[in-house]
Amino acid sequence: MIKFKSKFIVIEGAIGVGKTSLVLLLSKKFNAKHNLEVVEENPFLSKFYDDIERYAFQTQIFFLLSRYKQQLELAQQDLFNQLVFSDYLFAKDRIFAHLNLSGNELSMYERLYEIMVKDIPQPDLIVYLQASTEALMKRIALRDRPFERKISYEYMKRLNLAYEDFFSCPGNYKKSTLIKINTNNLDFVGKTKDLEFIIKEIYKRDSLK
Repeated sequence: MIKFKSKFIVIEGAIGVGKTSLVLLLSKKFNAKHNLEVVEENPFLSKFYDDIERYAFQTQIFFLLSRYKQQLELAQQDLFNQLVFSDYLFAKDRIFAHLNLSGNELSMYERLYEIMVKDIPQPDLIVYLQASTEALMKRIALRDRPFERKISYEYMKRLNLAYEDFFSCPGNYKKSTLIKINTNNLDFVGKTKDLEFIIKEIYKRDSLK
């Protein structure tokens, strides 16, 4: 039975890449805790995709406060005695903020973020799931969440590039080990061999820590 040295592992990637599905599979397989992002409770989200410019700030601030509260609760748990998988990195909030906000709204956001980020626990290991924009759009369509139906290809392309830029800069995750896994040809939900491949990739990097 594989045992990880890391105690706090984050799965990240753009919308639709399969973060939550992978976290649930891993937490079940390794009898670990899971920390899942609360998305559908954001009351501004459906309006955001109708009019991004108008609802970006409200949507972003709600997510920032929600993620901050959740991360504080996580920090109060014992992250040293039981493995925890999370389906988001707190810093992802900033990726979306810089994609959707500008001017005074972005400045105000940055002030809040810099205050909050000091209290956030840092993961031991980050697994960045990559996929083409085309693959992401197909997966989003397949799961058919009502509030995601209006996500445009252009928006997803910009988001995907923003994720690539973020994880191309080691300074953004300097306290964590990063693993990049391209998922274009993987189906870790439907194929056991693909899930086992991801687990082995994580273990290989984790064992070097």
